[in-house]
Amino acid sequence: MTVSVLVPSSLVREAEDKREATRKLGYVARAAMVFRADRLGVFPDPDGERHWGGGFVSTVLEYAATPPYLRKEVFGKRDELEYAGVLPPLRGPSLTGSESEGSGSLRQGIVTEVGPEGRVRVNCGLQHPISLVAPPKMAVEEGERVTVRISSRSPVRAKLVDEPLPGFGVTRTDLPAALDRDDAGVRIATSRHGVELTTGRLTELVGRTADDGMTVAFGSPGRGLPEILDLSVDSLGDPGDGREDEADAESGVESGAPGRFDLWVNAVPNQGSEVVRTEEAMFAALACLNLKEK
Repeated sequence: MTVSVLVPSSLVREAEDKREATRKLGYVARAAMVFRADRLGVFPDPDGERHWGGGFVSTVLEYAATPPYLRKEVFGKRDELEYAGVLPPLRGPSLTGSESEGSGSLRQGIVTEVGPEGRVRVNCGLQHPISLVAPPKMAVEEGERVTVRISSRSPVRAKLVDEPLPGFGVTRTDLPAALDRDDAGVRIATSRHGVELTTGRLTELVGRTADDGMTVAFGSPGRGLPEILDLSVDSLGDPGDGREDEADAESGVESGAPGRFDLWVNAVPNQGSEVVRTEEAMFAALACLNLKEK
């Protein structure tokens, strides 16, 4: 199951300064890690941006998602990362290598040198870069991030594996492109104007996302998804073009919901605060959608 999370470039529009904006993005990254997102996409909302736009947002999120031992080599010194020290640690087992299963734990590495006969040198957070053999048909280049399986640290026993990088990736993407991916799964938009996420509706929805995966989109403070997409809030609870089948109608999953989504959902019914912050909405919605059927 693939889990994608989408946030707008206007995500930190109401932050008072760069430090607060960085801290807010740290909690967004934490939510993505806690609920095992595979991708965290930043889609453009130029009309909602103020001091910091998509370049700042994606850079800070990518930095947060990068293992600490690779950050200096990947990013160097950048203005966007002035307050990177306030980012909370993600502490993903697969990122730190603290979890070992079977033949070893997976870690991110970065290729520092490509040599003859398929040998490469990789910095993967050990004392020194290590020399490894690339698997057959796996072409790697200097500066590329790779996955390393470490079975022993003393002595070092490791191998390069042709597997997805541990953790989640951060990309800048157009919203339509992200929703049209073959592995987008159930496309869910979050809004206080969406249908309320009841226990019955959640049961049906979780059953479908467990099979198909999901893409969940969020708005920004004071500027929700309906405003970003220029949609009428009155249309969000209505079936779109009437194509939904009986099972979809019962679960609230609508094939033709506005904005290319399958469902607009309110994950915080009866909210006590006038505004639910994006990072709060992420924890609320993803916690529900992460539940298991049994």
